[in-house]
Amino acid sequence: QVQLVESGGGLVQAGGSLRLSCAPSGTLFFRFKTMGWYRQAPGKQRDLVAAITSDGSTNYADSVKGRFTISRDNARNTVYLQMDSLKPEDTAVYYCNEVPPIDMYWGQGTQVTVSS
Repeated sequence: QVQLVESGGGLVQAGGSLRLSCAPSGTLFFRFKTMGWYRQAPGKQRDLVAAITSDGSTNYADSVKGRFTISRDNARNTVYLQMDSLKPEDTAVYYCNEVPPIDMYWGQGTQVTVSS
């Protein structure tokens, strides 16, 4: 079963930066798909925070607009999320998936913890 594998999370102080990466565990090509980064904080639902179409158009949740940047490298079959000016409220497990998401593609996510 193919899953999307996220990496790059960690513990960072408020105001810091992290860069997340997402690539499939097997043969899955999403260069023609709209891809997104989602996050889930403890006790909350999983929300879409950034999306990128196959031609590179992007969209962001208001809470991250101006601080996060989603990008993709179709040659590497990888999607990235550059997160700057991080805030404690950005603390969550971050996942990538298609938009809308495909249940079987959910991976383990990568934990991002922002300390104040």
